Amino acid sequence: MGDYAAWIGREEVRRDLLTPGLLARWCATLDREGPADAAPQGLHWCLCVPDAPTAALGPDGHPKRDDSPGSLLPPLPLERRMWAAGAVEFLHSIASGTAIERRTRVLSITEKQGGTGPLVFAELAHETFANDALALRETQTLVYRDAPPPGSPLAPPPLGEGRFDSGAWDTTRAVLPTPALLFRYSALTFNTHRIHYDQPYATGVEGYRGLVVHGPLIATLLLDLARRTLGSEAALAAFSFRAVSPAMADEPLHLAMRREGEGLVLAAHADDGRQVMAAKATPAA
Repeated sequence: MGDYAAWIGREEVRRDLLTPGLLARWCATLDREGPADAAPQGLHWCLCVPDAPTAALGPDGHPKRDDSPGSLLPPLPLERRMWAAGAVEFLHSIASGTAIERRTRVLSITEKQGGTGPLVFAELAHETFANDALALRETQTLVYRDAPPPGSPLAPPPLGEGRFDSGAWDTTRAVLPTPALLFRYSALTFNTHRIHYDQPYATGVEGYRGLVVHGPLIATLLLDLARRTLGSEAALAAFSFRAVSPAMADEPLHLAMRREGEGLVLAAHADDGRQVMAAKATPAA
């Protein structure tokens, strides 16, 4: 498909400021109170966001990729992009008013053949500094794939007759990701990927059954479940997640968590029991 060696090791640095306004809007988006003085776990995905000019966006709403030295990722010929997985180490909290710097490096770009066609996985390493102190380490995996052939069934399949079974979990919480929630989260992350707000595009071009819930939003909701259950804003030392299946707007999402040894297992499921996301975590000491 292409030689991507020139992109391995490319770096990008972005800077931001954790403002009280961003903190308040993030909490309002998730229908929760404060804190007013520090970033809850998951808010870092709203910092150092892509700020490409509108004229520099591609048809899907993401910044265009090209073969220029300034393009972090190559011009892949595959049209659909998803956040496939992530792993975060929370080293210390980020106080409101803190200057933020995120350093990103391309670790790998790998071609694979999936059941529906070619795939390209891009793995990125992020380091987030707060007032020059390392606050987070993160690995992010993106996957690119072809648009579905004309006439393909929409994904995921319609909800079946099954039901989410809470019996295997210590704690569960049901949420309804509405289009308003998706729009607000897109605004917080400056994410213009059209699958999250443009239903005709999501169904007619990318082949989804409706608006798609952001992967990091689902991960944020799982982090919030850990906060609610463990009773701490800094509940976790480490958290990793893997997208399993798309979640749709206006369909119940079941968040679940249980202890397993000294760690935690978390998951998100659709209303019929289809798994949407798998995750695991290490509680903070």
